[in-house]
Amino acid sequence: MGIYKNMKTINIGLVGFGAMGKLHAFCVSSLPYYFERCGFEASLYGICTSSLEHSKDVLERYGFKKIYEDAHQMISDPCIDVIDICTPNYLHHEVILEALSAGKNVLCEKPLCVTVDEALEAYHASMRTGTVCGIVFNNRHLSPIIRAKQLIDEGRIGDIISFSGEYLHDSAIDTKKKAGWKQNSDYGGGVLYDLGSHIIDLIYYLCGEFESVFGRAQIAFPTRPGQNGEEWQTNADEAFYINARLKCGACGSITASKLATGTNDDLNFSIYGTKGAIKFSLMEPDWIYFYDTADKSDSFGGDRGFKRIECVQRYGISPAFPAVKASQGWVRGHIGSMGAYLGAVASGEKFTPSFRDALHVQAVIEAAYRSAANGKCEKIRNFEH
Repeated sequence: MGIYKNMKTINIGLVGFGAMGKLHAFCVSSLPYYFERCGFEASLYGICTSSLEHSKDVLERYGFKKIYEDAHQMISDPCIDVIDICTPNYLHHEVILEALSAGKNVLCEKPLCVTVDEALEAYHASMRTGTVCGIVFNNRHLSPIIRAKQLIDEGRIGDIISFSGEYLHDSAIDTKKKAGWKQNSDYGGGVLYDLGSHIIDLIYYLCGEFESVFGRAQIAFPTRPGQNGEEWQTNADEAFYINARLKCGACGSITASKLATGTNDDLNFSIYGTKGAIKFSLMEPDWIYFYDTADKSDSFGGDRGFKRIECVQRYGISPAFPAVKASQGWVRGHIGSMGAYLGAVASGEKFTPSFRDALHVQAVIEAAYRSAANGKCEKIRNFEH
């Protein structure tokens, strides 16, 4: 029974329960606290992992109602409303197509697929079925990003001239550490898929579509222990650097790296326009920095300078949980993403970021890899809206 009468119940089938699957389950469980009057009740109904033993453990520990031997069995269950995909990248495509063929709503972790052709097929399938489909670009749902989008759409920074974006980790520095699947191209791994997709999406979301890219990949440590602990040849980029031009004419750079010594989860961007500028750091998730050329200047500085806008927990939700002045973090964006997606499922409305958005990000990634291979600037593939 829902908390409120006539509340729509959305049964979620979760495919995969690694770090991201666990996070998705946490977000679903947390929604009643953050979205008190959301109009739906989300149920962690089904779980499917790489083994029945693991699935049974997840069911007992996290409150799922049913386990499935595989994704096919889950998708065929009429009780499931949403298929939530948290598997390694190379497995996304098949599950998406089967779920859409069965008329399920689909939420997928980024990237949508491993290739543009796969992503295009998934996008076309989503358009045919008319179900609610979404990609998890969780950073869009952080309050400073929401405020940055508002400022840009209002014309407060004017025409965008240039930008820089980076997502930095240090997880590939330790050469004694075993490589995970996200470092293995056989599983659709590589830092451009893992971290790069997030910063590419934010630049796309805030500044517009990409036109062309010049890319360079880096592997600093060719040999390290593989997933089985034996010596392994690194086969996926540990860092990636992009020079890009957007359709609006703005130019800039994007860096995705797991070779940045001393970093934690450092997602940063700066956007410069004719009337102002915006800066953000995920390590300071409560603030957006805004520079406005309309501020008066004089010989002692006047009012000019970057202003730190207190976004914190201001999401326009009443009552707010936690309080609007409470600090926030990385998980809050995921909670916002899950709440927005399931709200769209409950109302039958379209959701963004959509599979179409994910397709553009995929096209940027693929063009960057082509450029890194041939040493040439590459145009981004265009798709009909």
